[in-house]
Amino acid sequence: MRKLTLLCVLALAACDVAGPAPQQQSGTAPPRATISTPTSAKLSQFKAVVAAVEPVAERECRARAQGANCDFRIVVDDRPGQPANAFQTVDKQGRPVLAFNLALIAEVRNPDELAFVMGHEAAHHISGHLDRQRTNAMAGAILLGGLASITGASQGAVQSATDLGAGLGARTYSKDYELEADALGTIITRRAGYDPVRGAAFFTQIADPGDRFLGTHPPNAKRIETVRRVDASL
Repeated sequence: MRKLTLLCVLALAACDVAGPAPQQQSGTAPPRATISTPTSAKLSQFKAVVAAVEPVAERECRARAQGANCDFRIVVDDRPGQPANAFQTVDKQGRPVLAFNLALIAEVRNPDELAFVMGHEAAHHISGHLDRQRTNAMAGAILLGGLASITGASQGAVQSATDLGAGLGARTYSKDYELEADALGTIITRRAGYDPVRGAAFFTQIADPGDRFLGTHPPNAKRIETVRRVDASL
């Protein structure tokens, strides 16, 4: 149950929040342009962090999310040529999946960064962000699609409005979810024996999304401040 599974996650039915179906999956950060391949040392580091973080994430999940499936499955997306990325989804049996691609494993600078990303992704599941995002998307789709329908719009226009509403609904609280995951991820990282403040320095490696309206991620400085504040309270 605790074995690291190395496989391609191409068949997973979810897409990253930065991609075309934001309601289906929560991600740490928009994919980056730099593509790297992990060394054997980086792969060993990944396995060590998995062994330390997964039991803590499961324990926090069982304590905080009554009735949730807390048997995390941690996988490696081994598709070549992908930009650094990590995301959380669930498989067809409802088991939570935390996926990390080869470029991200290669580019983290220390185990603290990797542990923080892992804790952050686990926190998305524990906080129920996928279901909440899906509900928001459905509400947005019904609202805009319904408005278009009662105004006598064509079937194509109603479908377009429905799709737009789903996208807007999914993004409405996306930044809040990221900050929630950063906060709980800080706790998981610290309890797994790693330094979350040092781990959050990972944000300095990715492009700052700023505070864009309906953006999927909050500014990097706000995320780092959240991690520092929560860590100081532990």
